[in-house]
Amino acid sequence: MTPHDQTPPPDAAPEQALEATAEEAARRAEHEREQERLEAARREAVMRETALGLDLCLRIGEVLLSSGAGAADVSATMQSVAAALGIRNVDVDVTFTSLSMTAQEELGDPPVVGNRQVSRRTIDYDQLTSVDHLVRALLREEVDLRQARTEMGRITSTGRSRPRWAVTIAWAVMCAGVGLQLGGKPLVIALAAVSAVLIDRIQHRMAKRRLPSFYQQVAGGGVATLLALGVAATPLQINVSQVVTANIIMLLAGVGFVGALQDALTGYYVTASARLMEAFLATAGIIAGVSGGLSLGGAVGLPTPVLEPGTYNLQTVGMLVLGSALAAAGFAYASYAPLRVLPAVAGVAGVAIVISRTLAEVDLARAWSTAFAATAVGLVAYHLAARYRVPPLVVVVSGVVPMLPGLSIYRSLTLLSEGGSAISEGLLAMVAAISVAISIASGVILGEYLAQPLAREASKLEHRLSGPRLVGPLKVPRPKRRKRGSTTTGSLRTVTPEQEASDRRRRQRQRPSSSPS
Repeated sequence: MTPHDQTPPPDAAPEQALEATAEEAARRAEHEREQERLEAARREAVMRETALGLDLCLRIGEVLLSSGAGAADVSATMQSVAAALGIRNVDVDVTFTSLSMTAQEELGDPPVVGNRQVSRRTIDYDQLTSVDHLVRALLREEVDLRQARTEMGRITSTGRSRPRWAVTIAWAVMCAGVGLQLGGKPLVIALAAVSAVLIDRIQHRMAKRRLPSFYQQVAGGGVATLLALGVAATPLQINVSQVVTANIIMLLAGVGFVGALQDALTGYYVTASARLMEAFLATAGIIAGVSGGLSLGGAVGLPTPVLEPGTYNLQTVGMLVLGSALAAAGFAYASYAPLRVLPAVAGVAGVAIVISRTLAEVDLARAWSTAFAATAVGLVAYHLAARYRVPPLVVVVSGVVPMLPGLSIYRSLTLLSEGGSAISEGLLAMVAAISVAISIASGVILGEYLAQPLAREASKLEHRLSGPRLVGPLKVPRPKRRKRGSTTTGSLRTVTPEQEASDRRRRQRQRPSSSPS
């Protein structure tokens, strides 16, 4: 057979071409399906890691909000953490009892939503400090997402840093300092300390039984009043009003009132309204407890003099400073502040009360004298917080405790509850309390505004200053863009060995060559 006879038929070549084209189309389709599966797996992994990142942000925000941080600081810190983890297009919503966070990687992607309820309100500055250190480590890329979640779990699951009996003694020291600040005699100071121990133990047992805080306030006010009436029935000569004033100082809601006004000044009006309602409800519980104690004392035959809450005697500057320092340090210790910051807190409170007292002596209105003192606290707290490695909130809140308007709030509500001619006096007292609270909140924020430019270049910072931060870092990082093929967020990124080798060679090429000197 000749070669010419072995030539394929004329229609065989088109058939082979069609078969090759079909095989190529099938391979392309299979490749596209494989790419779609990989892309879907990548998106699913990204959404899963985004959900883990949002959960970390929400847990951090929960600790900050429950420790008394302002809604603006909570929102800014959560956004900073999300940006450090590479989570883009984040929306944060902060209310008094809940936190919510939404992230959407691309416009067409489904959003990832996270929510968390804030149920506990126990101030723990030691835990707050640990969380603040964790946030800063995240922003410096010292830890990744997995490590941060592990550390956050350790922080929230670890018990208190000091025994409960030590906290009770700290409340006693605080109330004794307030009694000294009010010009009380040694008997008044001692009764204030004893009453603080009784009130703290009773409220601790009621809290274990999950009774609402209102009833705890009622019990505390009743115990303070009955103890004062019992001592007044003895031959001892004491001022009952001063004893009650020193006893109930640990129950007063001055911190919550100032926090509410801070949220209002920063634009979080819903959270401010909730905190304001909580402060008024807590003070109403004290009024109910005091009035109940007076009624019960009268029923059993104890003398019931007319109380004048907020009564104080003229005090020397030295005793005033000592009382304020003890009150601030006792509050900080009872709030689980780190021991290293207690001397600074005592010093800040003493200086602040001296400034307020000095300005009041030159006939400056109480609101203005308090505002200047609070501004000094905010100005100093920023630098002390950096020195002692604690959030500025720890120094600020503890430092302004001796100036809080809790007694004014109590007196105004007491007069308003009496009715009749006392209503007008109660309204004036309420206006005075609100003005002092606004002075403290605005003064602290102004002090933080002034302190932050002093800590950096004053000529360039004005364009970079985003606002006062009592918790969390000032600088908010930009969200990182995820690399193609990355399945996690932030500094935690899964790469193939080939990509790792390529990145290593690129870094070696970019490294400048060292020349001999």
